[in-house]
Amino acid sequence: MADKDDLQSYIERLGDGVVGSEEIEDGMWVLSLEGGEGQIVVSYAPPVVVFRVNVMELPADDEQRNALMRTLLELNATELVHGSYGIEGNSVVLTDALQLDNLAFSEFQASIDSLTLALGSHLSRLALYQE
Repeated sequence: MADKDDLQSYIERLGDGVVGSEEIEDGMWVLSLEGGEGQIVVSYAPPVVVFRVNVMELPADDEQRNALMRTLLELNATELVHGSYGIEGNSVVLTDALQLDNLAFSEFQASIDSLTLALGSHLSRLALYQE
């Protein structure tokens, strides 16, 4: 089973797309993405590691919010390999979780890459719903 030290090692090995990292509390890191596209929070929460990105605030307008939710569901179904979009409070988030049991660096990297790719390719489409 991968432990907190393994995750720290994986974070240090990350290359393209991640330009910085900071452990903000024990077992929780913030990864800064290249080009200022956002930050990925990585949380060690045995038996899983959780990845979370705050994408945007929900629009106040009901029609816009409903259209955004439909778009998020469509993206979940057609374009995401790892993770999914969801709603947390008044925010749209992109999350993923991987089992720590037998977690390899390649899986960790693939999850980061998938989230980064999703942000890069979806943000312009989702920006249509920002107020």
